[in-house]
Amino acid sequence: MKPGAPGADGNAGAAGAGGRAGTGDLAGLEAGLDALETRAPSRAPVGRALLRKVVPPVVAVALVLALWQLAYALELREPYELPGPADVWRALADEWYKGTILGIVWQSVSRGALGFAASLAIGTPLGLLVARVRVVRAAIGPILSGLQSLPSVAWVPAAIIWFGLTDATIYAVVLLGAVPSIANGLVAGVDQVPPLYLRAGRVIGATGVRGVRHVLLPAALPGYLAGLKQGWAFSWRSLMAAELIANSPDLGTGLGQMLENARSYQDMPLVLGTILVILVVGIGIELLIFAPIERRVLRGRGLLGPS
Repeated sequence: MKPGAPGADGNAGAAGAGGRAGTGDLAGLEAGLDALETRAPSRAPVGRALLRKVVPPVVAVALVLALWQLAYALELREPYELPGPADVWRALADEWYKGTILGIVWQSVSRGALGFAASLAIGTPLGLLVARVRVVRAAIGPILSGLQSLPSVAWVPAAIIWFGLTDATIYAVVLLGAVPSIANGLVAGVDQVPPLYLRAGRVIGATGVRGVRHVLLPAALPGYLAGLKQGWAFSWRSLMAAELIANSPDLGTGLGQMLENARSYQDMPLVLGTILVILVVGIGIELLIFAPIERRVLRGRGLLGPS
């Protein structure tokens, strides 16, 4: 068929039209994908967010209190063994009116914060060393995992023998409980960093300390934050174990000492009240400090939906 024939022009036109249509479809698909990637997630209404975040824990607490009151009313245990919620509330109110409860809570929180800060200063470089040096990982990695699984209370007798009934005993137990968790969390975060990030960092000159600061640590941040949360939990648990056993007037009165004093006087309402205060403080620090930081990091990486 000659080039100028109508059939040839029709085929060429059809091919051109098909090519233009295919190009247009591809461009539309690319535009749709770009819009999907760049569209900012819409935030849920404030009322719905509060309903989703506030109501479930409130209902859970109310259910626990109702079951507790029911067990007290049915006298499943003697009242001096299982006091009711009102008795526990009165015991805590008495401590509040004495003006001692805030000082006791602050004593423990300040110890926990200082011990956690020291654990952070030790656990971070230790975790980096274990994560980046194979010989160190082979030598120390199993030891860190073993220390993390060891109950912190096991260190208290040894620390008392080493340091006596002093603050050094409490801080030693906190360090031995928190440092392995922080170091292992950072190791896990570094292990999840794609090698491409490190190679890209070397290309732009981010090597050595600069590479660790600007590439490795930011990339490992989600795993590192998980290790920090676990490290705080271990710090708080270790602190309570140390205060509970290393009991001396020279150490002041923290929540652990308060719990032990209530036990020695057979004051079960105050025992349960102190346990509740310990629980509330631990959960409060997690929700007020660590949870917002974690949400911000995950949302910035596109790993968390709108609140």
